[in-house]
Amino acid sequence: MTPLGRVRAALVRLPVRRGRPEGAPRTGTSFKDPSLARSLALFKAFLREQDDPQSCYSLLARDAADQVEAYGGPVAGRVVVDVGGGSGYFTEEFRRRGALACLFEPDLRELGEKPPDGAVVADGYLLPLADGVADVAFSSNVLEHVCDPQTFLSELVRVTRPGGLIYVSFTNWLSPWGGHEWAPWHYLGAERARARYERRTGKAAKHTLGVNLFPVHIGTTLRQVRARDDVRIVSARSRYWPFLTETVVKAPVLREFATWNLLLILRRCPV
Repeated sequence: MTPLGRVRAALVRLPVRRGRPEGAPRTGTSFKDPSLARSLALFKAFLREQDDPQSCYSLLARDAADQVEAYGGPVAGRVVVDVGGGSGYFTEEFRRRGALACLFEPDLRELGEKPPDGAVVADGYLLPLADGVADVAFSSNVLEHVCDPQTFLSELVRVTRPGGLIYVSFTNWLSPWGGHEWAPWHYLGAERARARYERRTGKAAKHTLGVNLFPVHIGTTLRQVRARDDVRIVSARSRYWPFLTETVVKAPVLREFATWNLLLILRRCPV
């Protein structure tokens, strides 16, 4: 059976949940977006990410699903393609909300020991999906890990139906978190920051610039997206900032440092 066939078979077996049965995991958050309370809750979760990844990524998944539904309506009964979703927190959250969600992840190590049913090992540059099969193409914090962001974005657009939603967020290089585990010392140079991290922690850094982390910039990305005729930008905003989320993205230079994480909500244009 082809990868696409395995995904379809797995999705058919999944129960479509409409509403929240008694005892089911909680979906959604109680936070207004944007708000200071939401930003603080996410920041505190990020600080505990190494010690309690379950709580951190479950909260982030609920928050991201809230954002998808705020811009695109309920996901129940809709096809959601999660590209680069790691061990599947986002996929599982979309499924809890009744979506037909499938995970495509290129790295077996990121999938973990118990990936979601139907997960497919596949590169985001060449997804084993037909054109226009997804109601929502979803990618959280992946773009900075691919060496060719334009091709990656084109593939998300390809698999999204006309009128469908594309959710893309990424940590830009000049963000205080642009160097990931060795931030903010990346401002002084990637190699120096990486060496400092390894010297202070006694363990190898997960990311290496030019290998699995790349310097993606907000201005460049926005220009590339605006030059396309197959999508329109619904929103370009800071994903985590508590106020002026769209205003900060409109300020050249400042946005590269102050946005922290860019969230792009795109709508696939009619053919």
